[in-house]
Amino acid sequence: MRRPAFFRRREIWLPTLWGWLLFLSVGACGLVLLARHIHDFLALNDPVGARVLVVEGWMGPEELDEAVAVFRARGYQRLITTGGPIHRWPPAPGPASYAEQAARYLLQQGLTDSVVTAVPADEMSHDRTYSSAVTLRDWLNRSGMRWEAIDVISDGPHARRSRLLYRLAFGPQVTIGILATRSYDYDAAAWWRSSKGATNVIEQTVGFVWAKCCFRPD
Repeated sequence: MRRPAFFRRREIWLPTLWGWLLFLSVGACGLVLLARHIHDFLALNDPVGARVLVVEGWMGPEELDEAVAVFRARGYQRLITTGGPIHRWPPAPGPASYAEQAARYLLQQGLTDSVVTAVPADEMSHDRTYSSAVTLRDWLNRSGMRWEAIDVISDGPHARRSRLLYRLAFGPQVTIGILATRSYDYDAAAWWRSSKGATNVIEQTVGFVWAKCCFRPD
């Protein structure tokens, strides 16, 4: 009777030095291609010709100026600003939310009260874009408005994630378009040469991947 065998020998193929060099070269080329195209992938421009432009109110003055230009050039009928509370330290007077702050700035740029509306979101420590989208959706439902499509304008590489989260909030009943502002703090074509560019693109890449594969709305 044969004894039971607990081990057996197998032949294993391992790369040679040239094989490792080939793998490393392919990997390096892939990283270069990713670096050159990831910003354009994230900074998505895909408007759907809606009548309403939603502006993420946490953006800076340059981005808000661009939103004004887009609003006028594309003939939108309404502009809605979103964003949660602003915490100032030390405490100082001013708008209570990014939505109200952006609305005030846009009015100073020549837009009128009849077209600009601020829809502030509640305090959230995470998922702030999704929270703003849900707040806007609920505000529309309470006001009795029915829109088949909206366009959202966001800060550069944050745009693709914004569209994803607005789609999750609104569902298939509303078509979500997206516009990305320019990157004013760094060269988008060579974002890796700037600490601000590298930080922003890496952060938005991780955020989009997490939202795509892991985020589940309540």
